[in-house]
Amino acid sequence: MTDKKQQRHIFTSESVTEGHPDKICDQISDAILDELIKQDKHSRAGIETMATTGLVVVAGEIRTNGYVDIAKVARETIKGIGYDDQTIGFNWEDCGVIVAIDEQSADIAQGVDEKKGKFKKQGAGDQGLMFGFACKETPELMPLPIMLSHRLTKQLALVRKNKKLPYLRPDGKAEVAVEYVDGKPQRLETVVIAASHDDQVSESRVQRDIINQVIKPLCGKYLDKKTKFFVNATGRFVKCGPPADAGLTGRKIIVDTYGGYGRHGGGCFSGKDPSKVDRSASYMARYIAKNIVAANLADRCEVQLAYVIGVAEPISVLVDTFGTGKVSEEQIVSLVRKYFPLDPAGIIKHLDLLKPIYKKTAAYGHFGRNESGFTWEKTDLVSRLKKAAGI
Repeated sequence: MTDKKQQRHIFTSESVTEGHPDKICDQISDAILDELIKQDKHSRAGIETMATTGLVVVAGEIRTNGYVDIAKVARETIKGIGYDDQTIGFNWEDCGVIVAIDEQSADIAQGVDEKKGKFKKQGAGDQGLMFGFACKETPELMPLPIMLSHRLTKQLALVRKNKKLPYLRPDGKAEVAVEYVDGKPQRLETVVIAASHDDQVSESRVQRDIINQVIKPLCGKYLDKKTKFFVNATGRFVKCGPPADAGLTGRKIIVDTYGGYGRHGGGCFSGKDPSKVDRSASYMARYIAKNIVAANLADRCEVQLAYVIGVAEPISVLVDTFGTGKVSEEQIVSLVRKYFPLDPAGIIKHLDLLKPIYKKTAAYGHFGRNESGFTWEKTDLVSRLKKAAGI
């Protein structure tokens, strides 16, 4: 009798730093949203930001009883990220900020606003499909490739801000390729880092410092002699940020979620208030999937929710456990419908989403983070699900 051949594959995910051009825009959009919610928690917002050399453009739709100095918020966000050097070509003090904000369409409002006294629930802010995912690869119940990628980009920002690597600039990326054996992560095949820096430092020093102070401290247990490192593979990364590559809100939706490991409905999160199910229902889908996995109903779970604009309840609920379920997927769907609110108002109330928590979601992923306000990461329905499923 011969041993069964092991099944091997490699899966890759990436992350970007808070100084990446697209992430600058996500953070500006969400910083504006936070300020709106601070003044009027029922504000409606769909905010898009674009950044290029010396210029930020903020556009979109807002309905609020508050007032936000949008240019000031944009500049403060850019300053906080670390763009405070005029030689880079993008600086918080002197970049131009153009604001082109309109009022939210009344056609949308009539389908989304709750009609008090008319027994009409708050409808979804748009049509669309949203996914949530969880698995047992990490303590956070997230896929390992995206979690390692986020850790690396956070570390890039940390060693820049604490001056351990003072020559670094805010723009950067990380990418990890994880080798799986029989469906379980075993080692890192490749680690890729792109770290922007000033023009006075040699690339050999950048490579050495990044490997020793960023990669090895965070990925050591997954590294071996065969792991390949690529640090600034082009040989130079001096021109960076918006002058090197224009940024736009919502272009890093895979970085924001599961690194490509789970499916994605296509809608971004940043700049959208929680009446937009692109955001709130994606958070609920993650919450559902995480509680299902934490309750040991499955080792891996993906949840899809789909909505129609102006209609409160989802038109479909799908659960896929990829053959790892301890009970049937039909039973899990029934439990989801019973124990989790799926209408926008119910989601917003259950997850307590009318708070200024969104700027901190806009870099290093919306999921797998144990931070204040990230209510969709709680596993508070585990005991109820276990009891109902007989586990």
